[in-house]
Amino acid sequence: MKKATSRTRVVTGGAIVAALALGGFGAYSASATDENTAAAPAAAVAKADAKNKNTTRSTHLTIEAATKAAQATLDAAEKENQRVSVAVVDRNGNTIVTLRGDGAGPQSYESAVRKAYTAVSWNAPTSELAKRLTNAPTLKDIPGTLFLAGGAPVTAKGAPIAGIGVAGAPSGDLDEKFAQAGVAALGK
Repeated sequence: MKKATSRTRVVTGGAIVAALALGGFGAYSASATDENTAAAPAAAVAKADAKNKNTTRSTHLTIEAATKAAQATLDAAEKENQRVSVAVVDRNGNTIVTLRGDGAGPQSYESAVRKAYTAVSWNAPTSELAKRLTNAPTLKDIPGTLFLAGGAPVTAKGAPIAGIGVAGAPSGDLDEKFAQAGVAALGK
């Protein structure tokens, strides 16, 4: 093993001192805030956000409402001895709740989510959207969509706020009938 030269020791020692000094300075500057300057920007931001004309509010289903709709959908299917999966997605297509009925097929879960996403994306039942494929066959290439009957949009003041998708019944018409039962449950 070679003995370190004095130059190597000076450079290494200098680097260690610099690192410690910068670390200490960063910790000091992060903790050194004036009470008044910290509170003032937060209050200004809150006031600016309340009056900002560049933002909009949107309506979303609560988890309780989404669960109520999903359960009503599943109940409607079970009354007709159908084994389905149900998905409720928000306006952005994010899944809020899914319920998989007893005996529902493994493909039904993903299909239900994709039908719900498709319904909310176009604010139309997926049975209507499936008919559009004859004039615009490339619609089916949009990621995450499924143009089969079984999806229904949920609206508030005419705007889509959620989608309910159902999959697993022997026909898309039945899937969509059950999805509509979920939408109707939200009106009660």
